[in-house]
Amino acid sequence: MKNSISLIGMAGAGKSTVGRELANILNFRLIDSDVLIEEQQGKSLQKILDDEGYIRLREIENSALKNLHFKEIILSTGGSAVYSDEAMKHIQQNSKVIFLDVSFSEILERVPSFHDRGFAKAPSQSIEDAFEERQELYNKYSHHIVSNAEDLHSCVSKIIELL
Repeated sequence: MKNSISLIGMAGAGKSTVGRELANILNFRLIDSDVLIEEQQGKSLQKILDDEGYIRLREIENSALKNLHFKEIILSTGGSAVYSDEAMKHIQQNSKVIFLDVSFSEILERVPSFHDRGFAKAPSQSIEDAFEERQELYNKYSHHIVSNAEDLHSCVSKIIELL
């Protein structure tokens, strides 16, 4: 069994919240790749996006992810991690990848505004278009798909059952 878990999914899918709970239960270290990138770059994801653009933000994310060392960690990825085949293969080889699946309508309820989240998408792309595009990638790279449409305990229990 791989001794780490990586959570992928759209912004608002609950990766950080579920990740914290899993880390507490399993006594693993939590790494939130968005926080890691902000610490490494010394600025927020939104500032990187504003200053350098979405392609550069994805490059920074790719570099941060492919250099991670997996040993009893819960990785909460940024929603755009799946755009890097190289990073995702590294994550797949070193952890069990769980796609936290949430409907688009639920995402919109959980995330009222994407304007300050550092959401890496093409300027011409709508949030819904990004959601549809990413769904295919989340499915492609996940070992397991877990619905996070209910409460936190339910989602975490489903993940633990998969282990």
